[in-house]
Amino acid sequence: MLKDQLEKLRYPIGKFSQPENITQETIDSWINTIAKFPEYLKNEVQKLQEKDLELTYREGGWTIRQLVHHCADSHMNSFIRFKLALTEDTPTIKPYKEDKWACLADSLQPIESSIKILEGLHQRWATLLESLSEEDFKKQFINPESKKVISIETAIGIYAWHCNHHLTHVINAKKL
Repeated sequence: MLKDQLEKLRYPIGKFSQPENITQETIDSWINTIAKFPEYLKNEVQKLQEKDLELTYREGGWTIRQLVHHCADSHMNSFIRFKLALTEDTPTIKPYKEDKWACLADSLQPIESSIKILEGLHQRWATLLESLSEEDFKKQFINPESKKVISIETAIGIYAWHCNHHLTHVINAKKL
């Protein structure tokens, strides 16, 4: 497979691109994406048979089952990172090995538990994000792997992108 084709399968909506100027309208749109993600994901997976959860969006990619569980894992970690950044002075976050987490026993079970996690988590996350002030949006955390300092407002955009990125993976896997 050509490199460009593989890149398109891995990043069907492209990679996250931070706007030069993040407006309140942009932030509100991202928060809406985060708030609606569990509903959209549930709509995509609710009628799938058990065998369909083993479909992948590309050869060597995660199954739909792993994608759903990954979103729960990733978004729980992100929610905690947001809360750390809001309550501490530029904390260094704890990275995790998402590829290894995706192979653990809990990522091989039925997806209903992760859908429930996402529903409750995203309700709380959206409530938290909607309560933030302009000052809160500027608070930051440090990612020790990339050595980047990431603001809350940028992280909101990254996770709105993450929702759409993996939702598109699920949609694409269903087509194969």
